[in-house]
Amino acid sequence: MTVKVTIFEAKTNLSALLKKAQKGHTVIITSGREKKPIARLEPITTVTQPAPKRLGVMETPGFVIPDSFWEPLPPGWSGEDE
Repeated sequence: MTVKVTIFEAKTNLSALLKKAQKGHTVIITSGREKKPIARLEPITTVTQPAPKRLGVMETPGFVIPDSFWEPLPPGWSGEDE
């Protein structure tokens, strides 16, 4: 079902028009003496979001960071110019 309203009617009854759109109706908003269509309110379909991607190493079951990872780097591995 399509409902046509003027800008004034849309401003006055926005909540009711949004409820109609949620129920599946299309609301056409018109302007001017000619009641020229300028906008449309219609329901949007629910978009399912894909599951966030995980880092590749985290997908491996049982991955553990060894304690040696936290030890200081050997000489020459500081990343600074000596």
